[in-house]
Amino acid sequence: MKVLLVDDNRLMLEGLQNLLEAHKTEIAGLAINGMEAVTKARELRPDVILMDIKMPQCDGLTATRLIKAEMPEMKIVILTTSTEDQDLFEAVKSGACGYLLKSMDTDELVEALIQAQEGVPPFSPGLADKLLKEFTRLATVQAPVKPSGASPASAVSKPTVLTPRQLEVLELVSQGLPYKEIGVKLALSAHTVRYHMVEIMDKLHLANRAEVLAYAVRNGLISHKLDE
Repeated sequence: MKVLLVDDNRLMLEGLQNLLEAHKTEIAGLAINGMEAVTKARELRPDVILMDIKMPQCDGLTATRLIKAEMPEMKIVILTTSTEDQDLFEAVKSGACGYLLKSMDTDELVEALIQAQEGVPPFSPGLADKLLKEFTRLATVQAPVKPSGASPASAVSKPTVLTPRQLEVLELVSQGLPYKEIGVKLALSAHTVRYHMVEIMDKLHLANRAEVLAYAVRNGLISHKLDE
């Protein structure tokens, strides 16, 4: 796996490079702003880009949009100190497939990069739940009004394409739990949990974890209650 690191803090860049290389992750290159990230993404074609948000000249969200417009297959994971909801939502809208906080430890970061490469977008604990709340709000606002006298049969029925195990995984993922913790709860390995998420996305013809959460909200597949 080749990773492009993007951060305007050179000390942070060097530290990340050393940590990831110590865990046998190949660093394709380094960039210190969004425009340099676009250029190096084009030249180096990394498997995953680890992108900061707050940078001079061109911020990470703008760079993400530019890269995804030109190279839609590129996997971009945000790595930031920002816990602002707006940054999270804009990152996903811009095309980022994951959102991680710099407070995470190295093992968690390596695991998250593996998830991204395998097509299972990673989020730091609690952030997936924030997305779920936002999707719930949007689904409520955008839900069409049912015509007077419409029969229950006219309502959208719950999909049955997912297995009971996949529904269990989806429920726990929607709570923002990391794959290792989900594995412990279900007596599965983290790798098996990732496999189930890939299968879920494939069955539902969805591109990323955010789309899976939105789909789950719209179709009533999530049973846990969100905090007000």
